[in-house]
Amino acid sequence: MCYNKYLKCLVFTILICFLNVVSAHSQNKDIPQELYKASGIPDSLKDDANSVVRYNLEEYNVLGPGKEIYTAHTIVTVLNEKGNHEAEISFPYNRKFSAVTAFEMRIYDATGNLIKKYHKSDLYEHVAEGYESLVTDDRVKEIRHTIANYPTTVEMTYEIDQNSLIGLGDWGIQGPEQSIQNSTCKVSIAANSGFRYLNKNTFIKPQVSDEHDKQVYAWTVSNLKAFKLEEGAMAWCVMPRIEFVQDKFEYYGLPGNISTWQTYGNWQQALNADVCNLSPQRVSEIKAMTDTIKTDKGKARFLYKYMQQNMRYVNIKLGVGGLKPFPAQFVDEKKYGDCKALSNYMHALLKAVNINSYYAKINAGENEEPATYSFPIDYSNHIILCVPFKNDTTWLECTSNTMPFGVLGSFTENRNALLITEDGGKLVNTPKSAAQENQFNSEAHIILDPEGGAKTQVKIFSTGEYRELYLAMSARKMDDQKEFLIRNLNIKQPSAFDFKSEKDENGAKEIDLSLEYDQFCDVKAGDKQFYRPSAFLLWSTSVPVLEKRKTNYYWDYPRIKTCSTTIDLPTGFEVETLPANASLKFTYGNYEINYVYNKDKNQVVSTAKFVLNNQVIPAAKYTEMQQYMDGIAKAQNKKLVIRKKA
Repeated sequence: MCYNKYLKCLVFTILICFLNVVSAHSQNKDIPQELYKASGIPDSLKDDANSVVRYNLEEYNVLGPGKEIYTAHTIVTVLNEKGNHEAEISFPYNRKFSAVTAFEMRIYDATGNLIKKYHKSDLYEHVAEGYESLVTDDRVKEIRHTIANYPTTVEMTYEIDQNSLIGLGDWGIQGPEQSIQNSTCKVSIAANSGFRYLNKNTFIKPQVSDEHDKQVYAWTVSNLKAFKLEEGAMAWCVMPRIEFVQDKFEYYGLPGNISTWQTYGNWQQALNADVCNLSPQRVSEIKAMTDTIKTDKGKARFLYKYMQQNMRYVNIKLGVGGLKPFPAQFVDEKKYGDCKALSNYMHALLKAVNINSYYAKINAGENEEPATYSFPIDYSNHIILCVPFKNDTTWLECTSNTMPFGVLGSFTENRNALLITEDGGKLVNTPKSAAQENQFNSEAHIILDPEGGAKTQVKIFSTGEYRELYLAMSARKMDDQKEFLIRNLNIKQPSAFDFKSEKDENGAKEIDLSLEYDQFCDVKAGDKQFYRPSAFLLWSTSVPVLEKRKTNYYWDYPRIKTCSTTIDLPTGFEVETLPANASLKFTYGNYEINYVYNKDKNQVVSTAKFVLNNQVIPAAKYTEMQQYMDGIAKAQNKKLVIRKKA
């Protein structure tokens, strides 16, 4: 028995020593061991932080146009579950032009002991699947460690070999709610390469030195405190980063120059040169289709509708890195394409009837970052089409089969696009929508019963972004429609629900709702009943109180919302208290609601209107906006009180 105890103790002692040796050897000898221990984090770096970058070294070794070796070594301590993404990584790549040549991830507990190790062979590889993807050359290697306890430290080292690049990459210095203890980025590149860098939301400067036949740019930061992104702020407006590019590039074996927007446009123009024509027979057919239309704009409108009705969007990422469109003839025959292919096809349709148009590259997404005029670099992710009619430039979203002719919407409006012209690239602004273009207009009729129940009819007329919203909702299943409408309109939960998708014409979508409530009344007290005096809330968004706003607040789009509500009181009831009228003004909008009691009809009629004229609210106007939103909430919270007649 004593011998067995001794043996167990000996084995346990050897095991502990072995683990300590493994832990010591797994940590880089040039890095202070304190960086692996959570106790070494300065208190000042814990405030508002979900993670702390203890050590970071990123190196870009540029070997020539389109050729680069990127290496990274990071040590990050995760403080809570909001920082869990630090224990996962994804490597998009293409087998022909890029490779993950080395990878290791090590996980340490709070005291710096190694508890888990992952190698390159542990990376999970799969096809990169995008929204509505049909086929793609792109692949992804990825891995994720599940963190069980906090704090946990994650160390990663990896190397990526790239042989196809337009931009060189960027250094994302700091993420939201992340503090930085030590971080360095280096770029090694030939002195005559035309290397350029652009600071975004930071003023740090590099140290520049010569090493062999290259120049080395080194940026270093330390002890950066974490900060929270303010609600409604855009990360690209706030988070510090540095972008890198060199004038000459090579992408999928094709050399190019991005020293100016014009030269980069020349490269894309050459890429598109052999794919923008239709067969002579199809050109004749398209001309015949439009012969009776007198104006060029009328012809363009007809052909846009033709494309919407006959072609469908799918995501295709094949060929030259997803940058070269499939031929117009291919789209014409197959009846599908991605944003590149459909925009190029629309260009070919217009070309067939001698109407000029321009393929346009853009960074799409609500409130996404616009390109910088003085710093040519391509981070576009979408293609649209520009038709420069005289005194009336028209933009076409070619991937949508519902968007009206000449309307872009929040996905691509109010930023800039790179037109690919005969003379190269030209950066121009896309239009900005007005509140009048995004309207939600509604009529509601509520019939109350003596027990507090109600029957409600609601008719909604929507344009612009609201139209797109309700078109998409109309295509869902009934349960999804009900859930969406209850949440989106802030409707009370009905006992019976019926939705009808009505006509969609002249850029306006109509829908009808029939709702029944066993209990629409909020409160009963004796012979009195208290009601919210509307079928739904016209506006339900509020923003937090801030002593001093630092960044602009972004809405998804400007808008106008109206509602006219008629409430039929039950027989034998009358109004005791009518909610007070309200008129609220804000530099970028206004809100009004008025109530009228018609004793002869025993009806309460309210008319409400909400206007938001600007999509972007300057930080200096935030407090005014916050008070405006609070005022709307208070006005809408007023109750209609009815009582039984004496």
